[in-house]
Amino acid sequence: MKIALVTDAWMPQVNGVVTTLVELVRELRAAGHQVQVVEPGQFRTRPCPGYAGIDLAIAPARGLAEQLDAFGPDAIHLATEGPLGWAGRRYCLRRRLAFTTAFHTKFPEIVNAAVKVPVSWGYALMRHFHRPSSGVMVPTPSVLAMLRFASDPGMFPGLEERTRPVFLFVGRVSYEKNIDAFLRTELPGTKVVCGVGPVEAQLKARYPDVHWVGLLPRETLAKLYAAADVFVFPSHADTFGLVMVEAMACGTPVAAFPVDGPLTVLARQRRGGGGSLGGAMRDDLRQACMAALSVPRHEARERALDFSWAHAAVLFAGFLVPARPVPAPGAAASVTQMS
Repeated sequence: MKIALVTDAWMPQVNGVVTTLVELVRELRAAGHQVQVVEPGQFRTRPCPGYAGIDLAIAPARGLAEQLDAFGPDAIHLATEGPLGWAGRRYCLRRRLAFTTAFHTKFPEIVNAAVKVPVSWGYALMRHFHRPSSGVMVPTPSVLAMLRFASDPGMFPGLEERTRPVFLFVGRVSYEKNIDAFLRTELPGTKVVCGVGPVEAQLKARYPDVHWVGLLPRETLAKLYAAADVFVFPSHADTFGLVMVEAMACGTPVAAFPVDGPLTVLARQRRGGGGSLGGAMRDDLRQACMAALSVPRHEARERALDFSWAHAAVLFAGFLVPARPVPAPGAAASVTQMS
C-alpha cells in the first residue's frame, strides 16, 4: 500500500510523537508498504510561538499538493493538527479523498499554559479539525475516553474559569443525601452542586464558594458530568445511586463512602487489585475524593457498561411470575435482588 503520512512533528524534533511516528514508518516500510512522509523539513519554517524546538512549515499547501499528486497515495494519514495537518485536510476535502487523523497531544492545554487561550476554544478547534476524518487514532484508552466523553472543562458553560479539579454532586438537595459531608470536606479546586431541594437555601448561605447550577436538561447534565474530574456521592441512605452510573458513563470516576449503594455500584475490582473499578470508597470522604482523581476515566466508563437498561429489563422479565391465585395467608413471599 502507498501511504502518505503528513506530520508537523518530525526529526530533528525530540519528543514522544516524533519517536512514535519514526518507528511507525520504519515498521510499515519493513512490512512492504511505500510510505511518503510530508514533514516540515521539506518547507520554509519558523519556530512555533512559545514552544522552542519545534519549527512549523510556512504556507505548505502548494508543496504538499505537489508531493501527494506525484505520489498518488492509497491512504492519507494526518498525524498532527499544525500547518501541514491543516494543509493536508484542505487537500483531501477539495479532492473528496477520505483520510484519517490522530490525536496525540493535548494542544489546547499546552496553548492555554503558553499564551492563555481558553481550553474550550482549543478543543472547539480540534473538533472542527477532526470532524471530516474517516477515523481518529489515539494512543491510549484514556485518551479515547477523554475525547468520547468531552472531559475538557469548556464543554460545560461556567466551568472554563473554575479552578480544577472539579468535584461534582448531582441529586436532590435534601437531608438524606448528606451533601453537607461533601461541602464541608476540604478539597482542592471547585465544588459543583446540581439539583434543588429543601436544604438548598441554607447550604447556599453556608457555602457561598460552591458553584450551584440548579436543575439541568438531560443533555446538558451529561456535559456537566463529563466536565467534572470526580463525582462525589456522600449519601448513606441510597440503596443504589443511579447518578453514580450516569457519571461513570460519562467517564467520571466516583468518590463515596463504603455503604450499601456504592458497595454495589463500585463492587467490581480493578484488574490485578488496587481498588474499585470506576471509583474509590473510603470511610474518609476526602481520601475517597483524592483517590478517585487517579482513577482513569476509561475505567469509569468500563464499569458503567456493566449496567444497562436492556439488562435490567431482561432481569425484570425473568423475575416475573405467572398470574395465579395468591398463596394462603401466612405463606412467605420470595425476595429477589434486581442487580
